[in-house]
Amino acid sequence: MEIMRQISQIQLFKGLNEEELGELAMILVDQEIKRNQPIFSEGEKATGLYIVVSGSVKIYKLSFDGKEQILHILGPGEPFAEVAVFAGTTYPANAMTMEKSRVFFIPRQAFLALIASYPSLAMSMLATLSLRLRQFAGMIESLSLKEVPGRLATHLLLLSDQNKGATKVELTIAKTQLAAYLGTIPETLSRILSKLTKAGYIESEGSIITITDREGLQELAEGVVKL
Repeated sequence: MEIMRQISQIQLFKGLNEEELGELAMILVDQEIKRNQPIFSEGEKATGLYIVVSGSVKIYKLSFDGKEQILHILGPGEPFAEVAVFAGTTYPANAMTMEKSRVFFIPRQAFLALIASYPSLAMSMLATLSLRLRQFAGMIESLSLKEVPGRLATHLLLLSDQNKGATKVELTIAKTQLAAYLGTIPETLSRILSKLTKAGYIESEGSIITITDREGLQELAEGVVKL
């Protein structure tokens, strides 16, 4: 069954046996969602969790004046809204597709019953939540302690690490969205990219960034040097 094969490739569900995968396939809802469509809004009752199958989803909050702060940008295989589902509360942020996306929706009550029957699924969830907590801690540190050049340097190094240390990385989201993710505005982000290029840290061609001075970029990310 194709849906079971797809589920088995999601990190959250790796290690589940065929019976467990079959049970999971029976309760999930396969959804196709157009670009820039809301999935849920902050304050809505948490009715279930989601997993990105294809495309991308942003998790974000809005300030009173409408300013957007992106908390997470999620790609294929990544779950979201899992904390709210376990707590039985409301969604703490907004979720919206950034491109045409396919997501699996898993209803809360059915999922909790499944976890009770298969403890191995709970262990996978704990590992995922732990990783998300570390990501939040890193983001809070970056936004509160680092200036914008350091935040951008950290982001570029993270993209490189996710691609096995590649010197060429791709900015897969628009600069307006990247600016919101880094807690700045697009004009400031563009200026800093230009400064990084002039300083010899990177070369930029459209959405492709080539890291030409990794050590220097690392020092910038750590606050050892200033731009």
